[in-house]
Amino acid sequence: MEGDTFSGNGTQVDNKVLQTFQKSFVQVQHILDQNRLLINEINQNHESKIPDNLGRNVGLIRELNNNIRRVVDLYGDLSSSFSKSMDVSSEGDSGGTLKSDGKPGQKRIRPG
Repeated sequence: MEGDTFSGNGTQVDNKVLQTFQKSFVQVQHILDQNRLLINEINQNHESKIPDNLGRNVGLIRELNNNIRRVVDLYGDLSSSFSKSMDVSSEGDSGGTLKSDGKPGQKRIRPG
């Protein structure tokens, strides 16, 4: 499928990279959904001013902080994976350049 690759050097590698990105983004979205629920519960507990609920918020806020750390780690891993895939992509495409439409082109060699 056109657009599935970052370079012309290997569809299989690029599809694997895309699958990794998709998996990570699904994980991030799941954590962000959990965070929304946690924040809603924290707000409800805070508004209730019931001592037990306020005490429960301590654990909920810790869980929220851990989730935020996980999201940061996932985005860091994504960034690293993307950089590595671009490095591999540029090494495999060293004989040519990418046109503005993202398709490989040929380098012009100047005489002399």
